[in-house]
Amino acid sequence: MAEKDEIFSSEMKHVGFFNFKEFYKFCYDWIEDEIGIKMSEKKYEEKLAADSKEIIIEWEEAKKLTDYFKFEMKVAFTVRNLKEVEINQGGKKIKTNSGDVKVKVKGILVRDYAGKFETSAFNKFMRSIYEKWVITSRIDQFEDKIIGDCDEFLGQAKSYLDLEAKR
Repeated sequence: MAEKDEIFSSEMKHVGFFNFKEFYKFCYDWIEDEIGIKMSEKKYEEKLAADSKEIIIEWEEAKKLTDYFKFEMKVAFTVRNLKEVEINQGGKKIKTNSGDVKVKVKGILVRDYAGKFETSAFNKFMRSIYEKWVITSRIDQFEDKIIGDCDEFLGQAKSYLDLEAKR
């Protein structure tokens, strides 16, 4: 059985103006272009309240790093009080959204995802030696890359929302 280690878990929150459709597209495109993962939407839930929406979205996908390692990324969006509003920008009225958005990101390093070392107790023992003494620095490199990618994504999403709010 593959071993999964959650290497990164963090979230960011934003309250204010933003175009939800453009933010969704920005996040999806950024992950695909910069990290190389084409995310799959595992959940899309929309609830209507009196004058606002609540949206819950979950993305999940894995990227093969080597024959032994795989990187899983999970992104969850929670949007509350999403309303369509008109704002005045440079003398023009522009339709956009306002609300609260929370983005959670998890980065997971999966070892022996194909289960090659699970065939016997001896192989499991050899895997522990292999990981502890042979490829320790390689594991550290993959963990650093996962942390960097996930943290950079959260930073980019936050920057995007901050810029949208200032327009």
